[in-house]
Amino acid sequence: MNHSTPDNLLAKVRIFFGRLKPHPLAVARKQMVLASIGAGIGLAITSLFSHWVLGEVNLWFVAPVGASAVLLFGVPNSPLAQPWSIVGGNFISALTGVTVGMWIDNPAIACGVAACLAIALMFKLRCLHPPGGAVALTAVLGGPGIHSTGYEFAFTPVLLNSVSLALLAILFNNLAGRRYPHPLAAAEPAPSPVDITVSITRDDLHEALLAGQLLDIDEGDLQEVLLHAEKIAERRQLSRSPA
Repeated sequence: MNHSTPDNLLAKVRIFFGRLKPHPLAVARKQMVLASIGAGIGLAITSLFSHWVLGEVNLWFVAPVGASAVLLFGVPNSPLAQPWSIVGGNFISALTGVTVGMWIDNPAIACGVAACLAIALMFKLRCLHPPGGAVALTAVLGGPGIHSTGYEFAFTPVLLNSVSLALLAILFNNLAGRRYPHPLAAAEPAPSPVDITVSITRDDLHEALLAGQLLDIDEGDLQEVLLHAEKIAERRQLSRSPA
């Protein structure tokens, strides 16, 4: 009994560090190439367009829009990467950051409040976009150059860059054969229910994921979702069966 406790602790430590090891991404090589090329083209054109409109080098362009490009071209099927997510998420976060910065002088407190409100608003308005957090903090910590522009910062460069990148993502992803925006419209037929008569393993899921675009979900998590969905379907069928 006394020896089992250290062994269990050692096993847990090994498992923990094993989780830190980078796992291979379940994504086709073609999708990697498309994501890299799309992000590069999108950022280059958006930056040139922003520079042409503003007449200067856009120093606030780099971090938030660069992160947005990873989502829009790397995982275009993610709910976080849809056009409304980048446009609404970044714009609302910029407005929030500017407003909080005007009312709260302490930078640390202002950052916390801005991030809190920006995330809550993005959830509420269905436009959750992780780079929006960086936009909100940029509005607070950007210094006199950003503070002096006030709410103009939310329109140029944030809204301008976000709309430009979203339009380029729509064009590029569709030319590359990807459905984007990804969600189906109400008028589009949804896939029919599938009866699964064989057991699906983690390796099966990994092979299936390798055939398409990158999904922000691990094979193990996807397997748990399938098992949970199967139990829900079984309960639904039982509730409909005659007593």
